[in-house]
Amino acid sequence: MTEVAAKPVLAPRRRKGQRPSRGYRVFQAVNAVILTGVVVLTLFPFFNIVSISFSDEHHIRTGQVSFWPRGFNLTTYKRVMSDAMFWTNYRNTVIYTVVATLISIVLTTCYAYVLSKKHLRGRGLLVGIAVFTMFFNGGLIPNYVLISGLGLRNTLWAIVLPNAINVFNLLVMKAFFESMPVELEEAAAVDGLNTYQTLLRIVLPLSKAVIATMLLFYAVSFWNSWFSAFLYMDRLDLFPVTVYLRNLMAGATGGSNEGEASETALQIAANIKAVTIVLTVLPIMFIYPFIQRYFVRGVMLGAVKG
Repeated sequence: MTEVAAKPVLAPRRRKGQRPSRGYRVFQAVNAVILTGVVVLTLFPFFNIVSISFSDEHHIRTGQVSFWPRGFNLTTYKRVMSDAMFWTNYRNTVIYTVVATLISIVLTTCYAYVLSKKHLRGRGLLVGIAVFTMFFNGGLIPNYVLISGLGLRNTLWAIVLPNAINVFNLLVMKAFFESMPVELEEAAAVDGLNTYQTLLRIVLPLSKAVIATMLLFYAVSFWNSWFSAFLYMDRLDLFPVTVYLRNLMAGATGGSNEGEASETALQIAANIKAVTIVLTVLPIMFIYPFIQRYFVRGVMLGAVKG
């Protein structure tokens, strides 16, 4: 007798045009409702801030502003954007962010690439030094004395250099470089490329996702930073826009508390915080869509091993 070979049992395929099961449709409906609720809860605070920034002082103080502006008013926007110092500080912020981000991404990439080499002597010490700075730091006064002693006060470098390498970003990039196949670099070495050529011509072109993610992290951090400039700079024309808006907010709040009866002063004090948030977050919102497709992939590639 001939033996009949057992055929593998395949899962039945759903026919083209066949409706999904009732349970699956219920799952889709529940999933859509939950995700819609999450989106609404996420977007509502932002729309509320935007509405407050365009609303009248009376409606803000009485809590009548929720999703739409009430008593449409542009007084605070006009006050801020008509000031020449605002545009000077805004230009400073762009310069600080671009220069600091470029320097940070270069230093972080080089340091992470070095740490990813397991055969490197002293690698553990270098990793330990980086991780140590995550938990311990010199403190505010020693840092101020150091920056002053180096002559960096009232310069761009007072903002850039102390925050040039973020250790979290460094470890993410290190993990990403470690996940790359070693054979790529071995093949490059066989072709006669040295370490720097391998990094520039092989590694970096394959690292666009994680580099774009690090660019976003650094750019957002430097754009929103204000304390370093507030601490190390005392010239108004060198402040970033965040310090300008912080001073404007403090002045408006202080003026209203001292009894300034001016309607303009009351209006500015009422929605200056909302205007500040809108003016600082808009540039990042315009940039984010262009690198969003790299964002999740870059973080996951640098964080997941296996």
